[in-house]
Amino acid sequence: MASSTTNKGHLLTDWRPEDADFWENEGRAVANRNLWISIPCLLLAFSVWLVWSIVVAKLPAIGFEYTTAQLFWLASLPGLSGATLRIFYSFMIPIFGGRLWTTLSTASLLIPAIGIGFAVQNPETPYAVFLILALLCGLGGGNFASSMANIAYFFPRAQKGNALALNAGLGNLGVSVMQFLVPVVITAGVFGALGGTPQELSDGGQLWLQNAGFIWVPFLVVGAIAAWFGMDDIADARASLSDQLQILKRTHNWIMCVLYTGTFGSFIGYSAGFPLLMKTQFPHLDMLHLAFLGPLVGALSRAATGWVSDKYGGGRVTFWTFLGMIAAVYGVLQFLPLGDSAGSFWGFFACFMALFFLTGVGNASTFQMIPVIMRRETARLFPMLDADAARKQSERESAAIIAFTSAIAAYGAFFIPKSYGTSISMTGGPAAALWAFLIFYVVCAAITFVIYTRPGGLLHDIEHGRATPAQPAE
Repeated sequence: MASSTTNKGHLLTDWRPEDADFWENEGRAVANRNLWISIPCLLLAFSVWLVWSIVVAKLPAIGFEYTTAQLFWLASLPGLSGATLRIFYSFMIPIFGGRLWTTLSTASLLIPAIGIGFAVQNPETPYAVFLILALLCGLGGGNFASSMANIAYFFPRAQKGNALALNAGLGNLGVSVMQFLVPVVITAGVFGALGGTPQELSDGGQLWLQNAGFIWVPFLVVGAIAAWFGMDDIADARASLSDQLQILKRTHNWIMCVLYTGTFGSFIGYSAGFPLLMKTQFPHLDMLHLAFLGPLVGALSRAATGWVSDKYGGGRVTFWTFLGMIAAVYGVLQFLPLGDSAGSFWGFFACFMALFFLTGVGNASTFQMIPVIMRRETARLFPMLDADAARKQSERESAAIIAFTSAIAAYGAFFIPKSYGTSISMTGGPAAALWAFLIFYVVCAAITFVIYTRPGGLLHDIEHGRATPAQPAE
């Protein structure tokens, strides 16, 4: 097949990433440019989405007298709205195109960022306003679904796992960047008189909590401009909503929703709840400055381990990841302050770091599974299609499933912090919630083994080199 194309401007009418000549001569450079603009935009989206995880821990210090349950609601609501928006965002790329949608979705984050900056400066701000702003931060959560669906179109199958791991993993770094940067910028008048006056603390200190929102504004403006002038649309990626909704009939779409909830849902939920959980369980220690390490470990492990799943198979990696997560949660339970025990902060912290690391590995491995599964399912469901048509069909469905599963999994950002709050209110501690998470991981490990990795499972022969994804399942 010839490697020359008719591509001009930002609409790619000829896109053949599986053609080796095309990929080397033109495709790789274009795909990488879109990827490296997508990553910082997604990083900013995660930063705004999870900014409440730090802001809520500081609200009592500046005079907002909220209960623990009210604070956990504020920490969890961005997860609820973000996950719900992801369901809609997951279908937007084939309708609007990646370039326009990335630009608009990035620019929309200016609304909650600026809103937080003004709201925290007024001690009379009603709790309802904070609830609305927390929900608006979910705009950042929605971006992940569209971003992942968009990047999935650009890369050949052999490199999808790594490309998606880089986009998601480095994008996930936004949580860690935020949890590191915000505690620093709120201690100084970064924007001078334009940033407003500081809040006085009871110990005589000062905070500029408004900087938790304002700090993202210039970066969001730059990101939106870069997306508009630097990204592209792929003509073959265009599809109607009805075409995309075919994935709701795919059994493996729903199975992967469960598994990705176990990995990404855990990552984002633990990220949202970790600072406040540390604060409530070890109140005598001021360790909030360490909260960023959990999301950092999870994001880096996702970005760094995509190749492992490409080499050894996503199904096998996912199975062993869930076994590790079971052990890590059990470890956390051993170090909590329960009964007469004061617990061990460093044991608690170390087990959570292991848990964050494993969620990152599992995030990459579950996403690697989806294109492989759909190549095989397409061969079974559409035996009349030729190789090229089958590839395009599987890519469209894979991209839609990747986006949809990320939408469902994102509810973890709501349920995990809310589960902590409910468990603490009902039992006095978070142990009941953690036991529920452990049981869920047992279920996920069993599903992965029975359906995908056992001898005779859908992915067993592929991951052991005895079949190809293009072959129909038995």
